[in-house]
Amino acid sequence: MKIASRLLAARRTAEIQPFVVMDVLARAHQLEAAGRRVIHMEIGEPDFSAPAPVVQAAVRALRDGRTAYTATLGLPALREAIAAHYACRFSTRISPERIAVTAGASGGLLLTLALYVNPGDEILVPDPGYPGYRHMVRAFEGVARPLNVSPASGFQPTLEMVRASWGRRTKGLLIGSPSNPTGTRIAKTELDDIARFVESRGGVLIVDEIYQGLVYADKGGAVAASTALGLPGEVAVVNSFSKYFCMTGWRLGWVVLPLSKDNARMRAFEKLAQHLFICAPSVAQHAALACFLPATLKILERRRIEFQRRRDFLVPALERAGLGVPARPTGAFYAYAACPGDRADGRRFALELLEREGVASTPGIDFGSNAARGYVRFAYTCGMADLEEAARRIGKFTASRLASGRPGAAAIRPRGGAGARASARGARARRAP
Repeated sequence: MKIASRLLAARRTAEIQPFVVMDVLARAHQLEAAGRRVIHMEIGEPDFSAPAPVVQAAVRALRDGRTAYTATLGLPALREAIAAHYACRFSTRISPERIAVTAGASGGLLLTLALYVNPGDEILVPDPGYPGYRHMVRAFEGVARPLNVSPASGFQPTLEMVRASWGRRTKGLLIGSPSNPTGTRIAKTELDDIARFVESRGGVLIVDEIYQGLVYADKGGAVAASTALGLPGEVAVVNSFSKYFCMTGWRLGWVVLPLSKDNARMRAFEKLAQHLFICAPSVAQHAALACFLPATLKILERRRIEFQRRRDFLVPALERAGLGVPARPTGAFYAYAACPGDRADGRRFALELLEREGVASTPGIDFGSNAARGYVRFAYTCGMADLEEAARRIGKFTASRLASGRPGAAAIRPRGGAGARASARGARARRAP
């Protein structure tokens, strides 16, 4: 067989970095095959499966033969149910005609970027942030320009950052709230100010709300869930059934587009979806109608409370083990932790932690280049018994590194400036007798 003499893949493929976490996952599988017990905290996927009413609705759809293509923008009943969900939970009324059901949030983001990005357009993205953002922008010949967010702003953009970074070629801003990898949320007032600025520049604000349902109570016990819908200007909101609704593999999401004359935005979006995806999975759409039943929402709220309980256990446990958590997560299911030491290497830390103690985590360099080298992300997507065991193993690991005088093990100093140093001082104070 003749082998091609030169690579024919497009240049963009060379600019897409692989996930380092896949090295961790591959080694974890090898250790498990050899009989080791690994606690998986590397993958951002709920350990809960879809609620029973959703599964039952899927079974009915299969039995009834509801497996054909649906309308490209989704089942009308599902678009109406999503609109009713916004009205009920957020007191935000939107027309179902503004909602497009997509093949996951990833499909929604791809279509939204295809709608807005021309070759050479800049889209501002947070760093650290979900790596798919910058690679999706690149897929449409745009330029992802990083915003170096820090613990001082909860790893979220500020108006000052956006204003300073906005240039002649900037088309918009893409953010996640709650975010991956930090689990932090942007303040509603800050987002409102940013939306007004983006509007003044004729740009688009794209808000990824995939973890919207997974937000946690404040000290007073209130859960301040919110949505970017209703903000001024050209605002597109992306969401999914994956995280809060625990339907990751069902590949179902949605996008809410801004109002436009003659619904032109949605018509353009629909044309793209027709050719790129045809439609979202039909059985998943029929099943998702059960997501908004009172019985389902009751199950999901219990799970949200369980995730908060896990966060409340894990963050102090990491701090006791010498890792800094400079911005407390207020949503999602991640803790973005600074490794001990001034010269900490998160990739090395993650691989050694896996090798020696069987705890799998994600190196921070998967999420950008802004001080990410010294961080690791822990996903608290396993039960409390596993979390308690993981905390014990992590504490044992960091103690052994300190005792052995390993490079970077002497000082416990989180990255990220004044906010991180304050968090580290607080953590040391809590550990003091």
